[in-house]
Amino acid sequence: MSAREGAALPGAAARDGSGLDAAVGLLTGRRLAIVTGAGISTDSGIPDYRGEGAPVRTPMTFQEFLSGPDHRRRYWAGSQRGWRRFAGSEPNAGHYAVARLEAAGVAGGVITQNVDGLHRRAGSSRVVELHGTADRVRCLDCGRVYPRGDIAGRIAEANPWFDAAEPALLRPDGDAEVGDVSRFRVPDCSVCGGILKPDVVFFGELVPQRVFAEAASLLAASDALLIAGSSLAVNSAVRLLGRAVQRGLPVVIVNRGATKGDDRATIKLDAGTSETLSALAERLAG
Repeated sequence: MSAREGAALPGAAARDGSGLDAAVGLLTGRRLAIVTGAGISTDSGIPDYRGEGAPVRTPMTFQEFLSGPDHRRRYWAGSQRGWRRFAGSEPNAGHYAVARLEAAGVAGGVITQNVDGLHRRAGSSRVVELHGTADRVRCLDCGRVYPRGDIAGRIAEANPWFDAAEPALLRPDGDAEVGDVSRFRVPDCSVCGGILKPDVVFFGELVPQRVFAEAASLLAASDALLIAGSSLAVNSAVRLLGRAVQRGLPVVIVNRGATKGDDRATIKLDAGTSETLSALAERLAG
């Protein structure tokens, strides 16, 4: 079946159930690759990047992070404040629906743009984290990897004056707003003294080749692509969509609001991810 065969109009909503029925008909009997973005985690209390009401974004680039200790102090102070809420978030119905689809053999796994680790916590076993994960910290010099909780403990000990629990605007990557951080002490690698960085892809960095290759392999073993909660503004996800379209795979997009892939979707459901993925899992996984 081509990517347009039997398609509803792009943008067809699930308001009357017809869009959902069409999606079920299109995906039944196919092995899915699932791509998720920040929109799947909004029901877990983590804000979206670009959706309605999303906070103004001033992300630190990788180049800024490397440029000097002042930038790293600001980053780590904001990250320490945001980590408390980020780590306390729980998977929602959308994450559990994705895990259910995989457990039933309907999906081969999930490729996520998110760094919150919620797919793994919901029970998904094959999770390709395109942009890394916030629960690990890596030394840029020697490559040593640390659990994020251990680094958070070191930061708290080195900065007893800093109130990580102070209310602040949380950003989708776990960062948060902070004020004066001139006194903030940033930990270094306990092995080599090198620069520590959360094991996430910053703006200005590329997705590691091995990670994208794993995502491409998952897609290559699939018969359809389901995209949920992503505006498809990031190149890595757009490349996967392009590969699916080139192969003629059916593509279903579930997202509130427009995405940059709507004109290439077989079916677009303008709907929330939690309820829609739950309904899809109920009907596809049995």
